[in-house]
Amino acid sequence: MTEPDWRREVRWERMFPDELEAAFAACPLAYLAYGLCEPHGPQNAVGLDGLKAHAVCCRAAQEHGGIVAPVDMWHVHEIGGYAVWAHRWVGEPARSWLTSVPPWHHFKSVLYQIRQVDALGFQGALLVTGHYGPNWQDLNDLVRLVQPQVGVRLQALPDFEANTPGFDGDGRSGGDHAGRVETSLLAALMPECTDLSRVPRDQVDQHPFAMGGDVLQSDRRVGERMVADEVRYLGAAGQGLLEAYQREQPTQRLRTFGEVERLWREVVWPELKDCRSMQAAWGEGDAVPEDSVWFANWAPPPEDEIR
Repeated sequence: MTEPDWRREVRWERMFPDELEAAFAACPLAYLAYGLCEPHGPQNAVGLDGLKAHAVCCRAAQEHGGIVAPVDMWHVHEIGGYAVWAHRWVGEPARSWLTSVPPWHHFKSVLYQIRQVDALGFQGALLVTGHYGPNWQDLNDLVRLVQPQVGVRLQALPDFEANTPGFDGDGRSGGDHAGRVETSLLAALMPECTDLSRVPRDQVDQHPFAMGGDVLQSDRRVGERMVADEVRYLGAAGQGLLEAYQREQPTQRLRTFGEVERLWREVVWPELKDCRSMQAAWGEGDAVPEDSVWFANWAPPPEDEIR
């Protein structure tokens, strides 16, 4: 096996047309990365989720082939259990620096992105989200609903699913929020975006700006090993999609905006309107008090107000 060329450009938006055509001919696999800007402690850039997912996808494409779509940095937050989580862990900041959108906006945007890679003729697409909470389960449901309508073979996953065996090698420490796992991953992928000197040592137990309590255990070398594990996982997953395409030889393609709107209206939204990301509580007793900055969007609006 030849060594991957870490200088080879795989980012769709930075490639010339001839480079895109050559990359597509060699491996018709698309990577779609998702995340958002949200509090990740004082030690991490707020875009950690999207930065992490996109960078890992780029590493996977450089090693295994494929093209990485521009990262989507607008994602689900402020609603339902996400608001409860924010009230509990972020508190009442003057500015949260979120790039949030409601679930119906995010998932419809994802559907349009699937349309584009399908219309271009990609045979496989990996949808990788670096943002946690239940949105990744809803993304899996979206893929399940859409797959029979498109030719491109799809797989959706949160990046922690690819992070095996995790931080400790125990198979159970593959994800966290702004703790040792995410901080180590970002340090390995983009060291300029994480700075442990910003951690207030006397406030670690207070989790400032939603910082993980075990953040001081972060280790860039462990992050590098976890990145390698994720790249290996995504390489195998992508190959599986391409093999499935060759086996099944699908002929349908999702091409027009009108087809997307019909699919959303008739197939996707009837099931996703009650998705996990829309639930006002994730556990017993979860609530946001009326005087909290997170109260305004906590409860989803009536369905007839969602367009």
